[in-house]
Amino acid sequence: MLDCAIIGGGPAGLTAGLYTTRGGLDKVTMFEKGMPGGQITSSSEIENYPGVTGEISGMDLMMPWPEQCQKFGLKHEMVEVTRVSKEGNIFKIHKGDGTVDEAHSVIIGTGSRPRRAGFTGEEQYFGRGVSTCATCDGFFYKGKDVAVIGGGDTAMEEALYLAKICKKVYIVHRRDSFRSAPNTVERVKRTANIELVLNSIPEEVYGDAMGVTGIKVKNSEGVIRDIDILGVFTFVGNDINNQVLIQEDGTFLCAMNDRGEVIVDISMRTSVAGLFATGDMRIAAPKQVVSAAGDGAVAALQAIAYVDELLSH
Repeated sequence: MLDCAIIGGGPAGLTAGLYTTRGGLDKVTMFEKGMPGGQITSSSEIENYPGVTGEISGMDLMMPWPEQCQKFGLKHEMVEVTRVSKEGNIFKIHKGDGTVDEAHSVIIGTGSRPRRAGFTGEEQYFGRGVSTCATCDGFFYKGKDVAVIGGGDTAMEEALYLAKICKKVYIVHRRDSFRSAPNTVERVKRTANIELVLNSIPEEVYGDAMGVTGIKVKNSEGVIRDIDILGVFTFVGNDINNQVLIQEDGTFLCAMNDRGEVIVDISMRTSVAGLFATGDMRIAAPKQVVSAAGDGAVAALQAIAYVDELLSH
Protein backbone atom coordinates (compact mmCIF):
# COMPACT_ATOMS: atom_id res chain seq x y z
CA MET A 1 0.00 0.00 0.00
CA LEU A 2 1.48 3.33 -1.11
CA ASP A 3 1.09 6.43 1.01
CA CYS A 4 0.89 8.45 -2.20
CA ALA A 5 0.83 7.61 -5.90
CA ILE A 6 1.98 10.37 -8.25
CA ILE A 7 0.79 10.08 -11.83
CA GLY A 8 2.97 12.03 -14.25
CA GLY A 9 6.65 12.97 -14.14
CA GLY A 10 6.66 16.61 -15.21
CA PRO A 11 7.58 19.58 -12.99
CA ALA A 12 4.39 19.16 -10.91
CA GLY A 13 4.84 15.42 -10.36
CA LEU A 14 8.55 15.66 -9.58
CA THR A 15 8.02 18.49 -7.09
CA ALA A 16 5.19 16.55 -5.48
CA GLY A 17 7.57 13.59 -5.20
CA LEU A 18 10.20 15.76 -3.55
CA TYR A 19 7.82 17.29 -1.01
CA THR A 20 5.92 14.12 -0.10
CA THR A 21 9.05 12.07 0.54
CA ARG A 22 10.98 14.83 2.29
CA GLY A 23 7.83 15.65 4.26
CA GLY A 24 7.61 12.22 5.83
CA LEU A 25 5.61 9.88 3.59
CA ASP A 26 7.54 6.61 3.39
CA LYS A 27 6.02 4.88 0.38
CA VAL A 28 5.69 7.20 -2.60
CA THR A 29 5.90 6.08 -6.23
CA MET A 30 5.83 8.30 -9.30
CA PHE A 31 4.36 6.59 -12.35
CA GLU A 32 5.75 8.00 -15.59
CA LYS A 33 5.92 5.84 -18.71
CA GLY A 34 8.70 7.90 -20.30
CA MET A 35 11.63 9.94 -19.10
CA PRO A 36 10.70 12.43 -16.35
CA GLY A 37 10.72 16.13 -17.16
CA GLY A 38 7.50 16.90 -19.02
CA GLN A 39 6.79 19.09 -22.05
CA ILE A 40 9.43 21.64 -21.09
CA THR A 41 12.22 19.22 -22.06
CA SER A 42 11.46 19.98 -25.72
CA SER A 43 12.19 23.71 -25.29
CA SER A 44 15.52 24.75 -26.74
CA GLU A 45 16.14 27.62 -24.31
CA ILE A 46 14.72 28.64 -20.91
CA GLU A 47 15.17 32.17 -19.60
CA ASN A 48 12.31 32.65 -17.14
CA TYR A 49 12.84 30.02 -14.45
CA PRO A 50 13.76 31.84 -11.22
CA GLY A 51 17.37 31.49 -10.15
CA VAL A 52 18.51 29.96 -13.44
CA THR A 53 20.68 32.38 -15.40
CA GLY A 54 22.48 32.00 -18.69
CA GLU A 55 21.43 29.83 -21.60
CA ILE A 56 19.89 26.51 -20.60
CA SER A 57 17.66 24.09 -22.47
CA GLY A 58 14.50 22.55 -21.05
CA MET A 59 16.23 19.19 -20.95
CA ASP A 60 19.18 20.59 -18.97
CA LEU A 61 16.83 22.41 -16.58
CA MET A 62 14.94 19.23 -15.70
CA MET A 63 17.91 16.82 -15.64
CA PRO A 64 18.74 17.15 -11.90
CA TRP A 65 15.12 17.00 -10.67
CA PRO A 66 14.64 13.19 -10.60
CA GLU A 67 17.95 12.63 -8.80
CA GLN A 68 17.03 15.19 -6.15
CA CYS A 69 13.65 13.52 -5.56
CA GLN A 70 15.08 10.01 -5.44
CA LYS A 71 17.58 11.08 -2.80
CA PHE A 72 14.65 11.40 -0.39
CA GLY A 73 13.13 8.05 -1.34
CA LEU A 74 10.87 8.70 -4.32
CA LYS A 75 10.52 5.62 -6.51
CA HIS A 76 9.96 5.92 -10.26
CA GLU A 77 8.02 3.20 -12.02
CA MET A 78 8.30 3.44 -15.80
CA VAL A 79 4.85 2.16 -16.68
CA GLU A 80 1.69 3.66 -18.13
CA VAL A 81 -1.22 4.21 -15.76
CA THR A 82 -4.46 3.51 -17.64
CA ARG A 83 -6.95 4.40 -14.92
CA VAL A 84 -7.27 5.59 -11.33
CA SER A 85 -10.33 4.46 -9.37
CA LYS A 86 -11.36 4.54 -5.72
CA GLU A 87 -12.97 1.93 -3.51
CA GLY A 88 -13.79 3.17 -0.01
CA ASN A 89 -10.69 5.06 1.15
CA ILE A 90 -8.35 3.14 -1.16
CA PHE A 91 -7.28 4.32 -4.60
CA LYS A 92 -6.59 1.70 -7.27
CA ILE A 93 -3.81 2.44 -9.75
CA HIS A 94 -4.53 0.37 -12.87
CA LYS A 95 -1.38 -0.09 -14.95
CA GLY A 96 -0.76 -0.95 -18.58
CA ASP A 97 0.89 -4.26 -17.65
CA GLY A 98 -2.39 -5.46 -16.10
CA THR A 99 -1.34 -5.08 -12.48
CA VAL A 100 -3.02 -2.84 -9.89
CA ASP A 101 -1.35 -0.90 -7.07
CA GLU A 102 -3.14 0.62 -4.09
CA ALA A 103 -2.60 4.01 -2.47
CA HIS A 104 -4.00 6.16 0.32
CA SER A 105 -3.70 9.33 -1.79
CA VAL A 106 -3.09 10.28 -5.42
CA ILE A 107 -1.54 13.37 -7.01
CA ILE A 108 -2.16 13.63 -10.76
CA GLY A 109 -0.07 15.82 -13.04
CA THR A 110 -0.49 14.34 -16.51
CA GLY A 111 -0.59 17.77 -18.14
CA SER A 112 -1.95 18.77 -21.52
CA ARG A 113 -0.72 18.89 -25.07
CA PRO A 114 -1.12 21.92 -27.36
CA ARG A 115 -3.39 21.13 -30.29
CA ARG A 116 -1.62 21.36 -33.64
CA ALA A 117 -2.99 23.70 -36.31
CA GLY A 118 -2.08 21.22 -39.05
CA PHE A 119 -0.18 23.34 -41.58
CA THR A 120 2.84 22.15 -43.56
CA GLY A 121 6.12 22.65 -41.69
CA GLU A 122 4.50 22.92 -38.26
CA GLU A 123 6.19 19.82 -36.88
CA GLN A 124 9.42 20.36 -38.80
CA TYR A 125 9.96 23.81 -37.29
CA PHE A 126 8.44 23.20 -33.87
CA GLY A 127 10.95 24.57 -31.35
CA ARG A 128 12.82 26.34 -34.18
CA GLY A 129 10.38 29.16 -34.85
CA VAL A 130 7.03 27.49 -34.21
CA SER A 131 5.88 27.75 -30.61
CA THR A 132 2.76 27.36 -28.48
CA CYS A 133 3.91 29.63 -25.63
CA ALA A 134 4.43 33.37 -26.06
CA THR A 135 5.46 33.82 -22.43
CA CYS A 136 8.16 31.18 -22.88
CA ASP A 137 9.52 32.15 -26.29
CA GLY A 138 8.31 35.66 -27.12
CA PHE A 139 11.44 37.40 -25.89
CA PHE A 140 13.53 35.59 -28.51
CA TYR A 141 11.69 37.65 -31.15
CA LYS A 142 12.20 41.06 -29.60
CA GLY A 143 12.05 43.65 -32.37
CA LYS A 144 11.15 40.99 -34.97
CA ASP A 145 7.96 40.15 -36.91
CA VAL A 146 5.85 37.17 -35.82
CA ALA A 147 2.51 35.56 -36.61
CA VAL A 148 -0.18 34.32 -34.22
CA ILE A 149 -2.55 31.58 -35.37
CA GLY A 150 -5.99 31.52 -33.72
CA GLY A 151 -8.92 33.67 -32.71
CA GLY A 152 -9.84 32.73 -29.16
CA ASP A 153 -9.03 34.40 -25.85
CA THR A 154 -5.57 32.85 -25.61
CA ALA A 155 -4.60 33.89 -29.14
CA MET A 156 -5.76 37.48 -28.59
CA GLU A 157 -4.12 37.83 -25.18
CA GLU A 158 -0.85 36.32 -26.40
CA ALA A 159 -0.88 38.60 -29.44
CA LEU A 160 -1.20 41.62 -27.13
CA TYR A 161 1.69 40.27 -25.05
CA LEU A 162 3.84 39.77 -28.16
CA ALA A 163 2.97 43.23 -29.47
CA LYS A 164 4.84 44.73 -26.51
CA ILE A 165 7.98 42.83 -27.48
CA CYS A 166 7.89 42.33 -31.24
CA LYS A 167 8.06 44.84 -34.07
CA LYS A 168 4.90 43.51 -35.71
CA VAL A 169 2.35 40.79 -34.98
CA TYR A 170 0.14 39.25 -37.68
CA ILE A 171 -2.99 37.49 -36.36
CA VAL A 172 -4.08 34.82 -38.84
CA HIS A 173 -7.69 33.76 -38.23
CA ARG A 174 -9.99 31.64 -40.36
CA ARG A 175 -13.05 33.85 -39.76
CA ASP A 176 -13.76 37.58 -39.79
CA SER A 177 -15.05 37.53 -36.21
CA PHE A 178 -13.45 36.36 -32.97
CA ARG A 179 -14.51 34.05 -30.14
CA SER A 180 -12.49 36.19 -27.73
CA ALA A 181 -14.01 38.63 -25.22
CA PRO A 182 -15.16 41.85 -26.98
CA ASN A 183 -12.97 44.14 -24.85
CA THR A 184 -9.90 42.04 -25.71
CA VAL A 185 -10.74 42.21 -29.42
CA GLU A 186 -11.05 46.01 -29.15
CA ARG A 187 -7.64 46.25 -27.50
CA VAL A 188 -6.18 44.17 -30.34
CA LYS A 189 -7.76 46.40 -32.97
CA ARG A 190 -6.39 49.51 -31.24
CA THR A 191 -2.83 48.13 -31.11
CA ALA A 192 -0.88 49.79 -33.92
CA ASN A 193 1.63 46.99 -34.56
CA ILE A 194 -0.97 44.21 -34.83
CA GLU A 195 -2.31 43.39 -38.29
CA LEU A 196 -5.38 41.18 -38.66
CA VAL A 197 -5.21 38.64 -41.48
CA LEU A 198 -8.82 37.45 -41.51
CA ASN A 199 -10.71 34.76 -43.41
CA SER A 200 -7.34 33.08 -43.82
CA ILE A 201 -5.63 29.87 -42.77
CA PRO A 202 -1.93 29.00 -42.49
CA GLU A 203 -0.91 26.97 -45.50
CA GLU A 204 2.80 26.46 -44.91
CA VAL A 205 5.60 27.69 -42.68
CA TYR A 206 9.07 27.58 -44.19
CA GLY A 207 12.63 28.44 -43.28
CA ASP A 208 16.26 27.42 -43.35
CA ALA A 209 18.77 25.73 -41.07
CA MET A 210 18.44 28.59 -38.58
CA GLY A 211 14.66 28.30 -38.30
CA VAL A 212 11.48 29.90 -39.64
CA THR A 213 11.75 32.70 -42.19
CA GLY A 214 8.16 33.01 -43.43
CA ILE A 215 4.61 31.75 -43.64
CA LYS A 216 2.15 31.31 -46.49
CA VAL A 217 -1.51 31.96 -45.70
CA LYS A 218 -4.52 31.31 -47.92
CA ASN A 219 -7.68 33.41 -47.78
CA SER A 220 -11.26 32.30 -48.43
CA GLU A 221 -10.88 33.10 -52.14
CA GLY A 222 -7.84 30.85 -52.47
CA VAL A 223 -5.32 33.68 -52.76
CA ILE A 224 -1.94 32.89 -51.19
CA ARG A 225 -0.10 35.61 -49.27
CA ASP A 226 3.56 35.27 -48.32
CA ILE A 227 4.51 36.96 -45.02
CA ASP A 228 8.10 37.36 -43.85
CA ILE A 229 8.23 36.43 -40.15
CA LEU A 230 10.70 34.67 -37.87
CA GLY A 231 8.26 33.22 -35.34
CA VAL A 232 4.85 31.52 -35.48
CA PHE A 233 2.75 31.10 -32.34
CA THR A 234 -0.20 28.71 -32.60
CA PHE A 235 -3.11 28.94 -30.14
CA VAL A 236 -5.83 26.63 -31.38
CA GLY A 237 -6.59 24.97 -28.05
CA ASN A 238 -5.19 22.31 -25.73
CA ASP A 239 -6.06 18.67 -25.23
CA ILE A 240 -6.04 17.75 -21.55
CA ASN A 241 -4.42 14.42 -20.70
CA ASN A 242 -7.27 13.33 -18.44
CA GLN A 243 -7.69 9.75 -19.67
CA VAL A 244 -6.56 8.21 -16.35
CA LEU A 245 -9.60 9.72 -14.65
CA ILE A 246 -12.13 8.07 -16.96
CA GLN A 247 -13.95 5.24 -15.18
CA GLU A 248 -15.25 1.98 -16.65
CA ASP A 249 -18.74 3.50 -17.07
CA GLY A 250 -17.33 6.46 -19.03
CA THR A 251 -17.71 9.04 -16.26
CA PHE A 252 -14.85 10.92 -14.62
CA LEU A 253 -13.59 10.06 -11.15
CA CYS A 254 -13.84 13.71 -10.06
CA ALA A 255 -15.53 16.95 -11.14
CA MET A 256 -14.34 18.44 -14.44
CA ASN A 257 -15.24 21.55 -16.42
CA ASP A 258 -16.54 21.52 -19.99
CA ARG A 259 -12.98 21.72 -21.38
CA GLY A 260 -11.94 18.52 -19.62
CA GLU A 261 -9.87 20.31 -16.97
CA VAL A 262 -9.97 19.08 -13.38
CA ILE A 263 -11.80 21.40 -11.00
CA VAL A 264 -9.63 22.07 -7.94
CA ASP A 265 -9.61 24.52 -5.05
CA ILE A 266 -6.66 26.69 -4.07
CA SER A 267 -5.11 23.69 -2.31
CA MET A 268 -5.25 21.48 -5.45
CA ARG A 269 -7.99 19.35 -3.87
CA THR A 270 -10.47 17.78 -6.27
CA SER A 271 -14.06 16.78 -5.48
CA VAL A 272 -12.73 13.38 -4.32
CA ALA A 273 -11.04 13.23 -0.90
CA GLY A 274 -7.37 12.29 -1.19
CA LEU A 275 -7.17 13.09 -4.92
CA PHE A 276 -5.20 16.15 -6.01
CA ALA A 277 -4.67 17.59 -9.49
CA THR A 278 -1.77 19.80 -10.53
CA GLY A 279 -0.19 21.65 -13.44
CA ASP A 280 -1.64 22.07 -16.91
CA MET A 281 -4.54 19.66 -16.35
CA ARG A 282 -6.22 21.78 -13.65
CA ILE A 283 -8.54 24.74 -14.13
CA ALA A 284 -6.97 28.18 -14.60
CA ALA A 285 -3.46 26.75 -15.06
CA PRO A 286 -0.89 29.39 -16.12
CA LYS A 287 0.98 26.63 -18.02
CA GLN A 288 4.40 27.63 -16.72
CA VAL A 289 7.05 25.36 -15.19
CA VAL A 290 7.34 27.44 -12.02
CA SER A 291 3.55 27.35 -11.53
CA ALA A 292 3.37 23.59 -12.06
CA ALA A 293 6.15 23.10 -9.53
CA GLY A 294 4.23 25.26 -7.06
CA ASP A 295 1.12 23.16 -7.64
CA GLY A 296 3.11 20.02 -6.90
CA ALA A 297 4.39 21.43 -3.61
CA VAL A 298 0.90 22.53 -2.52
CA ALA A 299 -0.65 19.17 -3.44
CA ALA A 300 2.12 17.28 -1.63
CA LEU A 301 1.63 19.20 1.61
CA GLN A 302 -2.12 18.56 1.39
CA ALA A 303 -1.54 14.86 0.66
CA ILE A 304 0.71 14.53 3.72
CA ALA A 305 -1.96 16.11 5.93
CA TYR A 306 -4.67 13.89 4.39
CA VAL A 307 -2.72 10.65 4.86
CA ASP A 308 -1.72 11.56 8.43
CA GLU A 309 -5.36 12.25 9.29
CA LEU A 310 -6.54 9.08 7.54
CA LEU A 311 -4.07 6.79 9.31
CA SER A 312 -4.60 8.38 12.72
CA HIS A 313 -8.11 6.95 12.92
